Amino acid sequence: MKKLTILAFGVLLLGNVSCSRDERTGVDQQLLSASSEIDQTNEIDFKEGIDLTTSQSTYENRPAEPSLANDCLTITVDNPGMGIFPKTYTLDYGDGCTFNGITRAGTLTITLTDYLMNSGSVITIVRGDDYYINGRKLEGTITYVNTTTNSEMPQWNRTITDGGIVTLNGNYFTFSGQRTVKMTAGVNTLILADNIYEISAGTHNVVNPSNGNTLNMVVIEPLIKKYACPNISQGKLSLQGLLLDGVLDYGDNTCDNQAVYTHSNGNTYSVTLF
Repeated sequence: MKKLTILAFGVLLLGNVSCSRDERTGVDQQLLSASSEIDQTNEIDFKEGIDLTTSQSTYENRPAEPSLANDCLTITVDNPGMGIFPKTYTLDYGDGCTFNGITRAGTLTITLTDYLMNSGSVITIVRGDDYYINGRKLEGTITYVNTTTNSEMPQWNRTITDGGIVTLNGNYFTFSGQRTVKMTAGVNTLILADNIYEISAGTHNVVNPSNGNTLNMVVIEPLIKKYACPNISQGKLSLQGLLLDGVLDYGDNTCDNQAVYTHSNGNTYSVTLF
């Protein structure tokens, strides 16, 4: 098995190819790297929504937990009374605010139509014009609709629209897609650390507007995301792009930043994630 970072992924896939194919490999390499960063930042913002609702008594009808204790973050709300909805929170991170290893800048707006855990509720996360995570500029709206039918396993349908990212090297990509998110552990406890989420289905599309190249990512085995782990730790994605044709495997539920890509020809590559 070869080892490579996600940034070098595309170059090593085919080795000795023509100059034009090298250029196309580089395009897929950039798309794969951007897709990794997009997935990571989407999960980071969902976690911020969980932290916010828990600290503001809008997670469910219970007392608040101080999960967003951060001196550099300013939170304002339009309907501060408990149990009054809709509520719109504006999170202002200023020029830079670091908490739990994540540095944000700019503003994030989070609107709730009801308690997050109530079936039928909608949480909408809007990234401001000046919103950054760890130096990457993020755009777009992420909407979670609570479609729970079993109170022991809350569920949301997530839709991303008008997504955009400017990577650290200045490249711009757009993205969109839908996924189904389930909470499979931690439902009946008062702490967040034992929460586990499962992304059971869905598709993401990433586009490089400069040349129109795309990467399609489909969940083929549920992705496991623990609240206490910064990365997805288990599950599989089908990757289809200009040259990529295979499966990305996030592993055996160990909390690390490693995954394995298996190409359609059987070659495998160890991938270091964002």
